[in-house]
Amino acid sequence: MSILSTERLGHSYHDRWLFRNLHFGLQRGDRIALVGPNGAGKSSLLRALAGELDPVEGTVVRERGVRIGFLSQDPAFDEYATVNDFIYHADNEQQRLVRAYEKLIADPEADVRRITELTEQLSALNAWEYEHHIKSILTRLQIADFSQRVANLSGGQRKRLALAKLLIDEPDIYILDEPTNHLDIETIEWLEKLLTGGQKTVLLVTHDRYFLDTVCTQIRELDRGKINNYAGNYSYYLERRAEAEEAAGMQLERNRNLLRRELEWMRRQPQARGTKSKARIDAFYDLEEKTKGQQSNQTIQLSVNVSRQGGKILELDRISKSYNGRHLIGNFSYVFKKGDRIGLAGRNGTGKSTFLNLITGNEQPDSGAITVGATTVFGYYRQGGLALQGNERVIDVVKGVAEYIKMANGESLSASQLLTQFLFPPEKQFGLVGKLSGGERKRLQLMRVLMQNPNVLILDEPANDLDIDTLNVLEAFLLNYSGVLILVSHDRYLLDRLTDQLFIFDGAGAVSIYNGNYAAYKSEQAEVEREVKAIEAPKIAESFPTPSKKIKLSYKERLEFQALDQEIMHLEQRIQEQTEILNNITDHTELADIATELTKLNQELDAKSERWIELSEYN
Repeated sequence: MSILSTERLGHSYHDRWLFRNLHFGLQRGDRIALVGPNGAGKSSLLRALAGELDPVEGTVVRERGVRIGFLSQDPAFDEYATVNDFIYHADNEQQRLVRAYEKLIADPEADVRRITELTEQLSALNAWEYEHHIKSILTRLQIADFSQRVANLSGGQRKRLALAKLLIDEPDIYILDEPTNHLDIETIEWLEKLLTGGQKTVLLVTHDRYFLDTVCTQIRELDRGKINNYAGNYSYYLERRAEAEEAAGMQLERNRNLLRRELEWMRRQPQARGTKSKARIDAFYDLEEKTKGQQSNQTIQLSVNVSRQGGKILELDRISKSYNGRHLIGNFSYVFKKGDRIGLAGRNGTGKSTFLNLITGNEQPDSGAITVGATTVFGYYRQGGLALQGNERVIDVVKGVAEYIKMANGESLSASQLLTQFLFPPEKQFGLVGKLSGGERKRLQLMRVLMQNPNVLILDEPANDLDIDTLNVLEAFLLNYSGVLILVSHDRYLLDRLTDQLFIFDGAGAVSIYNGNYAAYKSEQAEVEREVKAIEAPKIAESFPTPSKKIKLSYKERLEFQALDQEIMHLEQRIQEQTEILNNITDHTELADIATELTKLNQELDAKSERWIELSEYN
């Protein structure tokens, strides 16, 4: 029984039908990925299913009482002033009490009796655990300043805030449009575990192939307005789709051959009078219509010239860079070599984009020297995208770089021919940029970068908003790219396939070099963590012994239990004080230090709270 389904759903955009007569069903426990090329209507379908978009025709049917959580590509927060306003809804009793309690604790003149009343209410509703759940999610998604105005948040912060609220609310259906955008790899791995636990019902669009393979058990392909269903993960879908395309190609060729023969017969045939001739003529027109509807799948052809590269490419000599006292890069040196394929790794905000701006000359180091070779040509694909006017024509954007572009085989293509290779047909070329989808705009940006024939190609989060088919073509191109490649991406699949060396940023100035790809690095890190846990386990067991089955606490445990009350209260007060300080400073170094201390305090609070619960069972 479907808890969410459609009946003859149809929607158009700019006088073009995205889909019509669409039937789609979602059952409890389904974890489905929606795939398809940019502009196919994936985001529009998600919005219609979530109730955010009224379709042109057809209906969406939802099971009574079902709660839908929707994460859009560009979340809106119009009615909320601060992060607190958005996170803590008045219609959720637990959230309302938690917020009221935090306000009282922050007030030095708060009524003690009111605090006691709220404490009892929170305990009765088990809201302490719920508050911990909220704070854990917010911390994971790097949201620390709850008083910050939503209007002042960056695009990435807004996306993470919307995701946090959805995860806190725990809806019956999770509908997620590119949930991994603006998340670092560690957070993506955490999100994978969260979505695959507890029989959640998930429908998502994502370009992240590892995430897709881990989370989803079914694939729905939206192609030319129709839905094709595939059981299994993305790898299985690729196999089945390749078989289907091969069969469709053979059928198309058979139909075309038959159409040619029938066309010759039609030219020789006088006006039909007999039943047999009329039937054959009708069959001809049916075949002609069917053949028009069958088209070979188009793919982007990435093949550009690489500028000649001299002996000196790029040299970094003990460079350093700080912002507002926060040390991001300290005394780092490296000499780039021909064929280098380097991935930049590290959590958000640790200095990766700053590093790219330094080597491309968009920013200057505080100390040290950067030497660029005379023949070095940078191609820089920025995470922020193109700054274009919506009323600008697509072809004019390309002609602004060059009228003709030299390809790898020596041929020169016109701007229009190159756009066609990048799947921009004439009607799109002379259309307005404002009518392009997010993925199409990113594809146009990628094309402009490659037109410069770079021999040092820098890609900052190229996977965001590109469809998987385009990413597959990009990957194939980059595997054969002869220049230097520098890649920043939260797409672990791309990092593993395209890089063989990592620069790892810790956010405190250290940049370490690792020889190997991301999978090898994570494997080594996991091994180190296992060794550390093996060493720490006896110490933890000694500090917090596991109680044997008993009726009451020992004298020593009663003293420990009484002391824990004071220790937990002190930790909560300390966390509150540090949070207030965090909300009132702008120095990046202090922010990092306080954030680190808050993490340690929360971990200590968790451990002592667990011990308190354990001892309270026998008190």
